[in-house]
Amino acid sequence: MNKPMLAPSLLSADFSDLAGAVRQIEQKNGSVVHIDVMDGRFVPEITYGQPVIKSLRPLTGLPFDVHLMVEHPEDQIDSFAASGADWITFHVESTVHIHRLLSRIRELGKKAGIALVPSTPVASLSEILPFTDVVLVMTVNPGFGGQKIIPQCVDKIADLVRIRNERKLSYMISVDGGVNGQTLRSVVSAGADVIVSGSAFFKGELKWE
Repeated sequence: MNKPMLAPSLLSADFSDLAGAVRQIEQKNGSVVHIDVMDGRFVPEITYGQPVIKSLRPLTGLPFDVHLMVEHPEDQIDSFAASGADWITFHVESTVHIHRLLSRIRELGKKAGIALVPSTPVASLSEILPFTDVVLVMTVNPGFGGQKIIPQCVDKIADLVRIRNERKLSYMISVDGGVNGQTLRSVVSAGADVIVSGSAFFKGELKWE
């Protein structure tokens, strides 16, 4: 089993020193910077947007994994791509024309990701998996950092590994929510390729050698 990539989430960083947070991610062996964009509608809170990503982009060569927790993500894709996103992930629950949007992200030269909240089954992705580069499994209800993992959601990771093998697809499987020193083993054993960690990473509770 290959070691997954670590993608620390800026959602749990000190917002007054995001540049320092990016440096910390580099110093502590992060492979990807996970950036949660919230619009106050799809999820309750509001975080940051394109100007912040643009300002952070010159600070690191690490890929920016921009997770759009927004309604109508189709209105935002081009501007987030232009701001410096490398991976753009949106929610299956947030829009209708999913294939069109995945195709547009790829046309822009970015990795196209699809995310699903805990209540959404893996089966809902069946028709779009061939057009997807990243599947993000939310193991908490999105919108807030520091939540406890929902153990049943870990089964979705194993399901996606099985489907990928059976259908000979190549998407990466990312997991986001409640991953810490105690729960890391379960998501890695299930087959996750990318580990998103916020609170545990920035509190020093998740060691990554």
